[in-house]
Amino acid sequence: MTFMTVQVVTPDGIRYDHHANFISVKTPDGEMGILPEHINLIAPLTVHEMKIHRTDDPNHVDWVAINGGIIEIKDNLVTIVADSAERERDIDVSRAERAKIRAERKLEQAQSTHDIDEVRRAQVALRRALNRISVGNK
Repeated sequence: MTFMTVQVVTPDGIRYDHHANFISVKTPDGEMGILPEHINLIAPLTVHEMKIHRTDDPNHVDWVAINGGIIEIKDNLVTIVADSAERERDIDVSRAERAKIRAERKLEQAQSTHDIDEVRRAQVALRRALNRISVGNK
């Protein structure tokens, strides 16, 4: 059976390293499903929930909150270099909920002052918080 090795690397180190027979990631152009023997590829990633079907159990699915980065696929090695990433089991959902509330407040404040840069930063923070909440609740 052919499989691929999936590694998620952040500035803090390796966050995920397992064998898989399918993963799903999201690029700016849309969602992409990856199977073993995929063509070599490098692509940017958005803030999203990465879905990984592991080889050890057909029903075992891992979820990882990816907060931007790039994916490289080469010879059945999938490497994701992300700004930050967390597995579902490592996410503190209550902390993510608090981050969501803070981001919503910052967004509201930035919109009222028409500060475009702060609006964008708050939108990114909100997307990241919502992503973490979604993955943490899997």
